[in-house]
Parts: sequence; structure tokens; C-alpha cells
Amino acid sequence: MKTNLVKKILLVPLTVAAVFSPMSTSLQSKEPTTYAKTQEINKTRELPLGDLGLTEQRSTQEIAQGVTHTSITRGEKSSKSYFTVDVAFLSQRSEAQTIADKLASKGFEPKILTIKNSPHNDIVKDVLGYLVRVGSFQTQSEADTLRKQLGAASFSGLRTTYSGYDDPSTTGPWSIQVLEIDRNQFKGTISTTLAMDKISGKETVSSIAKRTNALAAINGGYFVVGEKDGTPGDLAGISVLNGQLISEAINNRSSLILSGSKEKAQIQALSTYLSVHSSDGATRELDGLNRTNGLIRNCGGVGGDVVSELPMHDVTCSDSSELIQFQSIYGSETPKGNGLEVMLDDTGKVTAVRKQRGGKIPEDGAVIAGTGEAAEWLKEHAKQGMTLTVKTELLSEEGKVSLNERTTIFNGGPRLVENHQITVTAEKDGFFYDEEFFYRFGIYRHPRTLVGIKPNGNLLFVTVDGRSPEKSIGINFEESAKLMKALGAKDAINLDGGGSTTMAIHGQLISTPSDAAGERPIADAITILP
Repeated sequence: MKTNLVKKILLVPLTVAAVFSPMSTSLQSKEPTTYAKTQEINKTRELPLGDLGLTEQRSTQEIAQGVTHTSITRGEKSSKSYFTVDVAFLSQRSEAQTIADKLASKGFEPKILTIKNSPHNDIVKDVLGYLVRVGSFQTQSEADTLRKQLGAASFSGLRTTYSGYDDPSTTGPWSIQVLEIDRNQFKGTISTTLAMDKISGKETVSSIAKRTNALAAINGGYFVVGEKDGTPGDLAGISVLNGQLISEAINNRSSLILSGSKEKAQIQALSTYLSVHSSDGATRELDGLNRTNGLIRNCGGVGGDVVSELPMHDVTCSDSSELIQFQSIYGSETPKGNGLEVMLDDTGKVTAVRKQRGGKIPEDGAVIAGTGEAAEWLKEHAKQGMTLTVKTELLSEEGKVSLNERTTIFNGGPRLVENHQITVTAEKDGFFYDEEFFYRFGIYRHPRTLVGIKPNGNLLFVTVDGRSPEKSIGINFEESAKLMKALGAKDAINLDGGGSTTMAIHGQLISTPSDAAGERPIADAITILP
């Protein structure tokens, strides 16, 4: 793109201000980039974050034909917000009062907050619980000191927090990045890229963007972070790469389907049904793909998983008897452990039987690993020379989903907007199984990564920075839904967020990751490729 090209492709009518966006001097890209002048937003079109009348500015850049980036800042640090200490979250007011009375008897000054549900959530409950909170400070260090004093007074489960992260009347601030892809003008591709091009491993979004020469990239779906929950980097939900199913679904959970550059994207609740068929006529359920046997991150699996076969976000369910298929995209070797493994060639013929799990994955074949009863099934029906056939079926609420080489699917949830209506599927997608967890995850403000589909098929990829009182406090589920609708989305979904929320343009970070260590390595990214 030429250095003197400026396109004022803006999301809403604007009034020109007299200053340029600081983005024009800080962004370093492989091609010269030029931003439109910073714009002060028309108050009738401002974003639905905080009260009307907050300062809002936008600057827009075209980074390729059909791809625009808009940077939005809104609001300012609230003069009423403060650092404080959360002592307890209780389901009953009387229980909260008991804790508050105990605090008062030891010289502290507690207050009780009623945590209300949003009417936009699919949760049939008006009040989620009661939060006992102590202290009001201008700095986090002062609140940390109080937390230590509370601990010394025998109170446990304490959290230092910032009131602006859950105050409905906050004034912000918010820092938002929006990529809009015009499906009719954009000549490149939109795809998923795995960290290090395999499942077992993690990589930062900016590294992925540089490695693939992407125009832009954002973080993708939920994934396993630590070994106690499975294979680090494993997609914690469905993943389809170039038409190949590489990770099973958290059944009935909302997911994002991208099917080529010109075909309309979809948001659907998806389920997978997998089975193994032996040449001797025996058939068994296949529990999963390319993950550690027995550990089901976010639950929603099959075969008697504990504690549930329903989606439960940030919970790792277990199953002592599983068959898991490993393909070469997983990595070079399967996870080690007790059980049995069989190696298959590209026709499904059993070429070797291993009496322990953990060994090489053939490039053109696969490995099926069994534990418990499933290992006994393999011993009987997958002897050397026999043939195993794996069958997969992908279903949405509308029926069978066909895959082709252009199909890419990301796990996510909850759904935020459906057919122009704000409908947050918090309970359906497994985010409401415990009142305090949902308060911490869905009502509390965090960094978020969001994807929207406009009526004309254009795609919106959005990141909202968070966990910074000075720069951006983040948003909750309801605010995410309202934001996406205001940006023009007909349908929208939440992807992985928190410290994972990242956007890069030409390999350079545009968002500000919230982790103290900096940009977090993630499992997969949505890449906009030229």
C-alpha cells in the first residue's frame, strides 16, 4: 500500500478532531501505514460502555484491501473506583452477614454487595450471591497490606481487587481494537494457525503472525495451560484445521465456523461423535483426539466422564477408561503412561502394539491409545495385522456439518448475539455451574477476544484490553454482547480472553496483554493472510 493512501473507512459517523492518533508513530509494519485523523465520536453513536457522554475517540487504518483496523479509546479512570479486598462470596445474605459481623468484631469495616445477574444471560436467577468486601484504597499495595492483616486474623480465600472491575457505574477507561474484514473485497485467506504448527506446544500471537507473514492475527480458542490438565497447548474444545477435525468438541457448546474467504461464517453449538471399528466387527466409542488420556479440559465429553459430561468451563473432568487417537499434528510422540497403544499405517492397519503409552506417532498413520477397559478392548480387537477404521461425525443444532478443505472451526463460548438479539448462553455453554465462578468469569470485567458476523457477511475481530485501571478495565459478558451489537454484528461469540487476549498487525502487538510477564503463549490464532 502506498504511504500517502488514507482511507476513512469508519464504523460510525464521526466528527474530526485536531490531533493525530499516537498509533501512527508507534506502529511498525512491513508496509508503511497511515491512520485517519483521530475522530471524536458523535454522541448519538457512541459505544454502550459506561454512561452516555464519555469521551470516545477512534482512528482507522486500511492495512490491506478489504481489511481495516480501528483503534478506539473510551472513558477515563473513575474517580470513585478503589482497591479493596474480597473476603467471601456467599449464596445467602444471612451467611454474608455472619462473615461481616465476624469482621466487625475484629475491628474491620466490611460491606456486603449484592451480585445481580444480567437479564441477557440464560440463567434463571436474579441474584447470584453476596460479596463481602473490606477496605478502600488508592493503591494496590495498601490493599495488599490489608489482605495480609485479614489473613493474620484467620480469614482465608482473600483477593485483592479493584472496584472498577465490577462497578456498574464505572467510567472506564476502555481500549478496544477492531479488525473488519470485507468478504467481498479481501483477496487473502482467513485461517487458523496452530502454535508451532502442532497441538503439543504454545506460541505467542505476534510470533505466529511473523512466522506466517500474516497481515493481522488474534488469539483463538480455549486451551490447556498446564500439564495437570492435559497436554499444554491442546485445544480445550473443537478444532478443525483445513477441513480436518483435530480436537473433539465440548458437546453442544458454541463454536465459530469459518468456511473460506467468500462463504459466510457461522456460530453454532457443535457436537462430535467418534467411533472405532475393528476388522473383526467390534465397535467402540472413541473418546477424543490428540489429547492426554483421562483428562477432559472444560468437560463436555462422552463415556461416563467425572464430574460431568456437560460443559464446565475451567474444570478438568476425568475418565479412567478412554480411547484417544493421535495424529502426527499432535507432535512426534504420544504422552507416556499406563495402558496400551497400537500404531496404524495410512490404511488403518495395526503395524505394532505397545504395552505402555508413549511412543512415536507415524507421519502418515496414527496411534490409538487406551486406558482401563479401553486398553482391554484394544488388546482384543486391535491385534497386529488387524485394521481399525475411525469414523467421525460433526453435528450442529441444524443437523450434520460437512467439512471441506476450506473449513476452519474454533472453540469458544459463550455466544453473545444471535440474529441481532443479545443472548448470552452462559449456562448452556458451561460458564454457570457455580455462582461465584460465574461472577468471577462473566460478571467481572476481564480482557476479551470477540468475533462478530455482520449482516453482509463481513467479519469483526475485536480485542478489549483489561486488568489495568489506568489504561483499560476490560468488559464482562453483557458488555461484550452490547459492544458487538453496537459495532454492527448480527451474530457474535466470545473466544479465549484474559491474559490470552492479543491482536497483532504485521507481527507487531496492537493490544496490551494483561499478564505481568507480557504476551502469553497460546495454542492457536486466527490469522489474516495475504
